[in-house]
Amino acid sequence: MGSKNPLMAFSRAVHFNTARNSSSLISWIPTGKIQQTVAKSVQLTGIGLHSGKLSTVTILPELAGKGRYFQFRSNVIPASTDYVKESPLCTTLCKDGHSVTTVEHLLSALEAIGVDNCCLQIETSNPHDDPSSEVPILDGSAREWVDAIEEAGLKAALDRSGNSCEKLAPVLKEPVTVWKNDSFIAAFPYSKIKITYGIDFPQAPEIGCQWFSLTCLDKDFFAKELASARTFCIYEQVEQLRKSGVIKGGSSKNAIVCSESRGWLNPPLRFSDEPCRHKVLDLIGDLSLLAHGGNQGLPVAHIIAYKVYLFSHLLYYGTLSFCYWHGELSNVTAYYHTV
Repeated sequence: MGSKNPLMAFSRAVHFNTARNSSSLISWIPTGKIQQTVAKSVQLTGIGLHSGKLSTVTILPELAGKGRYFQFRSNVIPASTDYVKESPLCTTLCKDGHSVTTVEHLLSALEAIGVDNCCLQIETSNPHDDPSSEVPILDGSAREWVDAIEEAGLKAALDRSGNSCEKLAPVLKEPVTVWKNDSFIAAFPYSKIKITYGIDFPQAPEIGCQWFSLTCLDKDFFAKELASARTFCIYEQVEQLRKSGVIKGGSSKNAIVCSESRGWLNPPLRFSDEPCRHKVLDLIGDLSLLAHGGNQGLPVAHIIAYKVYLFSHLLYYGTLSFCYWHGELSNVTAYYHTV
């Protein structure tokens, strides 16, 4: 597909100021699977990429229908688009003044592995009056989360009556695209989940323009092809980012670093296209926020994204995907294909 803009194939553009009725965009179908949770608790500790502070996340089993949510001190923050907060370089959830940051790698692993219901208990080294928390970055990928979840195992999630619940999936019924500046995300009806992702870093030739496509997203594919892809940064931007108050915990141990002139500074890469694969990992984590009630978050559709380095930013600005469209759209163009 190269770098050509497929939006030109759409026959009309409409600027929305009000939310679109989601019933015309998706339908919910049974997956033939039952909702799951972890068989026993999972716990990992590490530093936060942006705060630089130590935190511990414990994944606890939960009842069917409860979905995924964070528990920070006595505060509950559902892993939902309703609680997305604008933040630089990561996905943040916020409720009643309390926030949890850098949730995308953990949520990506949970969605892909099939942990539909769980309590994500987070403890930090922050002072008690600090309402913010951050999921540990670990090695910059989702590999440690996947390994720990697989070691703990999964089990059927039961409701309060002891019954299992069928897992539903959102199926896209009509094409739709949203974009902001030169970034876009599009989705087309398709028989299964398919993701095509493109990135472009012309200032860093070793990264350059990359595309990655997957046509079968199951837990084995995720564990083998995506989970170990690490976050990355441009070396020449590091000092400016730190001055702005982010990546305080960033290092060559939790990110791959590329210089504009010298290439990769801490090779080897785990994949030749590791940066692009990592962005697919991030996208899965952000799209998982569309899940509710223990059902699937990822839409059954062909999703095409280009330079959408954090889909959560589109979520924040009101383009709450082709599934929900919560709130109003601002400075966003939505395209619908005319049949």
